[in-house]
Parts: sequence; C-alpha cells; structure tokens
Amino acid sequence: MRRHVAPGIALAIAGGLLVLLGGWLGLDLDSVALLGAALGGALALVPDRGPLAKLSGFVVGFALAWVGYGVRAASLPDTDAGRAVAVVLVLIACMVVAAVAQGRLPLWSLLVGVAAMVGSYEEAYAASPSQFLDTSPTAATTVLLAAAFGYVAAALLGEAIREDRRREVVEERGPGDDLDRRDESVVA
Repeated sequence: MRRHVAPGIALAIAGGLLVLLGGWLGLDLDSVALLGAALGGALALVPDRGPLAKLSGFVVGFALAWVGYGVRAASLPDTDAGRAVAVVLVLIACMVVAAVAQGRLPLWSLLVGVAAMVGSYEEAYAASPSQFLDTSPTAATTVLLAAAFGYVAAALLGEAIREDRRREVVEERGPGDDLDRRDESVVA
C-alpha cells in the first residue's frame, strides 16, 4: 500500500496544477478539475482491460452522452419525460456498444465517459438548452483535459495495482491453480 502513496500524491498535484493552469490560460477548469481528474484517475486505476480498451470505452461513452444532449436539444421537450427518454437512449446505446464489442470495450468505461460529459455539462445545458452548439464544446474540452491529466497521473499507480491484484488471485487460489491464467487476462 505504501507504494501507492507517491502516485496518489502525483494525482493530487496534477489536479491542483490543472486548476492553476486553467487560471493562467483563462480556461474555466475550476468547475471540472476535480471531476475530470477523479474520473481519469479511476479510468487508469481500474485493473480491468488494457489502456486502449479503457480509453476507447471512455471516449465512446463520452460521445454517446454528447449525442444524447444533441438529441435532447434538437427534438426532445425540456421536461422530465424528455430527460428520461435521453437517459434511456444513452444507457441503452452504451449497453449495445458493450455487447457488440463482446467485452473488448468494458461497459463500466463507457459509463465513466458518460459521467464525465454529464457531470461537466448538465448545469450549463439546463440553464440554456438552445445554446447546445455553443456551450457543449467548451464543457467537453475542459473535462477531457482534466480527465487526461488524471489518467496520466494515475497511470503511474496502475501497474502497482495490477501486480497487487495478481498476487491476491494467486494467494486466494493457491499457486499452480489452472484459473491463474484466466485471471491474469482479466487484470491485464
């Protein structure tokens, strides 16, 4: 557990630097720095699938949520029913993508992407749905920048967690168990 401290501190420092960088560059990163860094960090730290699968799932989920906002703005009423339809459509789309990908894109990473877009944009969308084309790119780029910072900082910790998980699997089942190889493919 001690070896997780330094990379964890790196993630915290990256989040702080992100806010400072945003201030220096005149970007509105304050509101999404913690959200993005935390989601990017979680994406890096989950010991499931490789980086390409996790990042691809995140990007696809993010895009599906963004499209969901576009559908809401273009054709759904700004009512509870309209919002409910958008939620159902985005979540079904995520499940369909994960099913079609046959496990290559984990559902959880798509949902993390959805959470990034929704967490960074819902407030701005609710304030002015008609401004979707003007406001959504700003929300998208700022949270993606924050998530990238979090991912890179936490990626330092990812290998240590995978090693710990492999050790736990061996300890749980015992050395030489035939299931060891299958578990390694899950955490790789």
